[in-house]
Amino acid sequence: MNYPKKVTIGDITVRDGFQHEETLISTEAKLWTLEQLILAGFKHIEVSNFGNPRGMPQFKDCDNLFRGIRNSKKVKDLIDGVSLTAITIREKAVERAIQAKLDGYGPDRILLMVSTSESHHKKNSGLSLKDYWKMAEEQIKNAHDAGIKVNGTVSTIWGCPIEGPTEMKKAIEFAQRWIDIGANDVEHADHDGSASPDRVYRYYSMLMDHFQKPNKHIVHFHTTRGWGLANVLAALQAGMTNFESTMGGIGGQPANFVSGVPVSGTGAYYYKDPNLVGLVSTEDMVVMMDEMGIETNLDIDKVLEIGAMVERIVGRRLRSESILNGRIPKTLTGN
Repeated sequence: MNYPKKVTIGDITVRDGFQHEETLISTEAKLWTLEQLILAGFKHIEVSNFGNPRGMPQFKDCDNLFRGIRNSKKVKDLIDGVSLTAITIREKAVERAIQAKLDGYGPDRILLMVSTSESHHKKNSGLSLKDYWKMAEEQIKNAHDAGIKVNGTVSTIWGCPIEGPTEMKKAIEFAQRWIDIGANDVEHADHDGSASPDRVYRYYSMLMDHFQKPNKHIVHFHTTRGWGLANVLAALQAGMTNFESTMGGIGGQPANFVSGVPVSGTGAYYYKDPNLVGLVSTEDMVVMMDEMGIETNLDIDKVLEIGAMVERIVGRRLRSESILNGRIPKTLTGN
């Protein structure tokens, strides 16, 4: 098997993970998780979403959460080496992020998002692809002027829950367009678990053929059907080196029911049971890579401790086998 010997893993539990929970997660629990992730060695973390909290109440503490982690005494010696990201799908969210940056606590990086499926993109953003690309180009310049990096995400690469199968080649074209209009990096997202390992390998091989180097490209998988780690392995074999994931594999689209209150979220769930969807588990991916001899620069034991605590925060068993079974012993126990 041919794969990189060193990778970068970003954790997006506090944003993409907690957004899917139907019980409101406290700011204190989110802040604890952010602090522990930084102490475990993560250098790339998603914090929150500057979008309208009326439809996504898990993000109503966005400003306070950024202030909290910026002022945290626990990570004050590490925070300058960490990239903190906020989601900013539309203009007003970008404006909020820029103002927060100017006020001294905002994000280092923001995320804009397109889908190769026009209908999925319109549902997520409220704009046509043509109008969104125009908006994105303007907002990338505004963000850069404020000292904020920008990620451009490409979604529905392997399929769309609305339109069905999609053409992978279109996602390569979208990735190039992000780079052309000034995005600092590109996330390639399987947003609903529709990617199979063979097509994952084919897509990232196409991506590597086009861009030559993987350093500006991030791998994002859901594991709805249990293929998450198989897809990670396929991406590794294609030469990818940047991955992101969530503790316990939680996450997905914003919840449409939070702490007893119906909210808009992103409308009807894609799946019958929202608890059975999610991203690749950070714990399982890190343990797997450790066994493969791939360097992550993370404190793996601490990662497992955080995962166990995230289970307690959300109040249910999560989709991580490593939380249950731990790491494979490195030395004989004598028993």
